[in-house]
Amino acid sequence: MGGMIVAPQPEAVEAGALVLKRGGNAVDAGIAAAFVQGVVDPLMCGIGGFGSMQVFMPKRGLHEVLEFYARAPLAATPDMWTDKLLGQSRDGFAFLLEGGISEQGHLAVCTPGNVKGYAEALTRYGTLDWAEAMAPAIAQAKRGVMVRPHMHWFWSQDQGGSGQVNTADKLRLTPTGREVFFRPDGSVKRPGDKIHNPDHTRSLERLAAEGAHSFYHGALAEEMAADFQAAGGLLRKEDFAAYELSVVQPLWGAYRGHRISTSPPPASGMLMLQILHILENFELGRLDHNSAEHIALLAEAMKRMTIDKDRHMGDPAYVDVPVERLISRDYCAGLAASIRAGERATVKRLDRSQRETTHISVVDDAGNAVALTHTLGSPSGAISPGLGFIYNGTMSRFDPRPGRAASIAPGKRRASSAAPTIVFDGDRPKIVIGAPGGSYIAPAVAQGIMNVIDFGMSMLEAVAAPRIVAVSDSIDVANRVPHYVTDELAAQGYDIKRSWQSYAFAALHGILIQDSKFSGGADPQRDGMALWVK
Repeated sequence: MGGMIVAPQPEAVEAGALVLKRGGNAVDAGIAAAFVQGVVDPLMCGIGGFGSMQVFMPKRGLHEVLEFYARAPLAATPDMWTDKLLGQSRDGFAFLLEGGISEQGHLAVCTPGNVKGYAEALTRYGTLDWAEAMAPAIAQAKRGVMVRPHMHWFWSQDQGGSGQVNTADKLRLTPTGREVFFRPDGSVKRPGDKIHNPDHTRSLERLAAEGAHSFYHGALAEEMAADFQAAGGLLRKEDFAAYELSVVQPLWGAYRGHRISTSPPPASGMLMLQILHILENFELGRLDHNSAEHIALLAEAMKRMTIDKDRHMGDPAYVDVPVERLISRDYCAGLAASIRAGERATVKRLDRSQRETTHISVVDDAGNAVALTHTLGSPSGAISPGLGFIYNGTMSRFDPRPGRAASIAPGKRRASSAAPTIVFDGDRPKIVIGAPGGSYIAPAVAQGIMNVIDFGMSMLEAVAAPRIVAVSDSIDVANRVPHYVTDELAAQGYDIKRSWQSYAFAALHGILIQDSKFSGGADPQRDGMALWVK
């Protein structure tokens, strides 16, 4: 049977595949690949970021979600930015403040969790030691990184129209950023250019030698805390020392006879399940895929999910998230009935109007399965002198208005859009799937699952099929959705926004297991691949 790994970066996939070839398990492969992702896609993830992973190990009777989300600084307060609020991004992902202070620089950073998460995963589930798991990333860092098309697109896009800070401007904030990511003429590096970041390489070597403890309690923690204090950030030694991760049980749902396990709040598996539970009330398989009727059903389910997300989503350690009610059959059937009755949901955002994440799906020959999503949330551009890696920029995800589910609080975990998911056929995994893509992740993962179950697609077909999202009052469609379909929707009164991208809205990466055979799918939106290991 062998194993399989799929991710958006070929170098990370190769590193994980080699671990599987040498006898490592799915967790070993996932963590080795995750470290490499931080090197070859440093604006998507890295040791300055955070994430979660779902781990299924049937021979050990183990099925858990390891949560290592970013936490707000201990010095943060609910009302500290109330007077800075300008609006919200159209997809609801970020709150926009004067000067972009929650998006860029040291004020934007929450306490990173990836290092502790990777270490706990290896200790709890893996067979590799710490330095061994880091070795491929260090070797890659020494070789340098070739700029790929998606990397260049990401840091070249102009977000001025949305009020958000451009990534290129964030990268110009520090001497390291200007040296590493730009050409001598001041333009961002282009596809085929090489990135060399010796400070990052040295940090990885130090971390491999000193252990994860150094990042939270040792020399690395001291250096990071000193930089934040000097730069006017909020993080201090106490933030790193106090950081804690959590291990929880998966959140369960079902779709057309398949059990589905996913990540509970503050992650977005609940939202993905709600979409599926609403749409299970319709016979989607009888419709033409991406017909006007199909898209309208998807959009109305997504808008209702978004309304509940905006109202309830937050860290359950701080707010009551009514998970069971929101995914219950009765509640979702009621939402479906309102769709069937022709009622259209309205998503309200603040008046002013693809996120920075990555994913790994792995299965091995022992039947273990891992779905790991980790991220910077968005890159802050902050890089401590001599350390080389970019910190997350996730304070923008908190609502600066006190008294709301997503409001700021000291030590609070920011809500995560991640939804690493496993779909079961009986007691065995059938689909292992997840995606980067911010607010688009839950809708994308739901569509990928429906593409397989309702429309009989292979995994590659399922992740590559044109998607839509409706997380505002518009329906956003990929450019491969035919105009005659969107014309019909527009005639029905829907506001249609066509993406210039043929492959748009999150980036699904999944594995389908049928008859003990694997098929993998890497979304063509990114630059990745799937590898089968005998």
